[in-house]
Amino acid sequence: MHITVLVPGYGLSSAVIGPMEVFSNTGVVWNTMLGETVNAPFEVITASLDGEPVQFEGGITITPDKAIAQVRKTDLIFIPTIGLDIDTVCERQRNMIRFIRRQAEKGTAVAGVCSGVAMLAEAGLLDGRRATTHWAIADDFRVRYPNVDWNPELFITESDNIFCGGGVYAALDLCLYLVERFAGYEVARQCGRALLIDAPRTWQGGFSVPALKQQHHDDRINLAQEYLHEKFAGPVTVDDLAQRIGMSSRNFTRRFKQATGEPPVSYLHKLRINYAKRLLETDFKTIQEVCYEVGYEDIPFFRKIFKRYTGLAPKEYKLRFAGKGMYDAVSANVV
Repeated sequence: MHITVLVPGYGLSSAVIGPMEVFSNTGVVWNTMLGETVNAPFEVITASLDGEPVQFEGGITITPDKAIAQVRKTDLIFIPTIGLDIDTVCERQRNMIRFIRRQAEKGTAVAGVCSGVAMLAEAGLLDGRRATTHWAIADDFRVRYPNVDWNPELFITESDNIFCGGGVYAALDLCLYLVERFAGYEVARQCGRALLIDAPRTWQGGFSVPALKQQHHDDRINLAQEYLHEKFAGPVTVDDLAQRIGMSSRNFTRRFKQATGEPPVSYLHKLRINYAKRLLETDFKTIQEVCYEVGYEDIPFFRKIFKRYTGLAPKEYKLRFAGKGMYDAVSANVV
């Protein structure tokens, strides 16, 4: 997969360097430390407006690999923070904004973090979509871009291949989310542990469910999905969902499966099990507590569903993955 990290300048250089290092080291650092074959899923380049070196705050200069005009085809564009003088940056980077829009129209995934999300909004890619940015500039962005559904309480948002992240260092959260989205959960978990990046902020709210299809054009089913992603741990029934969006239960079930590839109940189970996996890995919770927290009242049923979707009983999963950091794995490999 080809990734282009843009270098518009302004802001902090770490928002460019961090993503470059996360994407470039995915499948590399972990595998090397464990003596395994390197398997890098991403080819990463940097690109500025004209290909010339770009200076950031603190006197740090980044020399990009290319000018944006030389980027013919890429799969993902990552936009870092651009500082707080949004008007000046967007005016000077008009051609970069046009480049972002043209690439998105070709089907390229686009991600922006912190104030860099403004370039997505300027390109018209966020109208009618849910998005996030740094909490301190959210009110200004609501006025500046009123057609966007701003949710600054979220670290990450995703809508049809458009991704947004919160503050500057949320770039790392967003990067790991993108690694999971495009390379799989296990690769992202290994990457986070290898680079010692704390990942639960990204994964806690049930945000990350790469196995569930969300890219379709049925707006009413999208509403049902959004509700499920927010309320999956509560009492949810097909009849309730259907009534919520004004459909019969039969029509809703048919439309939902057609749009997502999953019946509503199966989709709900996957949401719950994905969140249960995160809790079992990262929290000091008992299996009973996890069962109740993700929305199940019957522990034997939870065990059965969990094993159906993971191949392991919750206890086995917890023993295998909870608390096993990179150094544990490396030590075990050396011994």
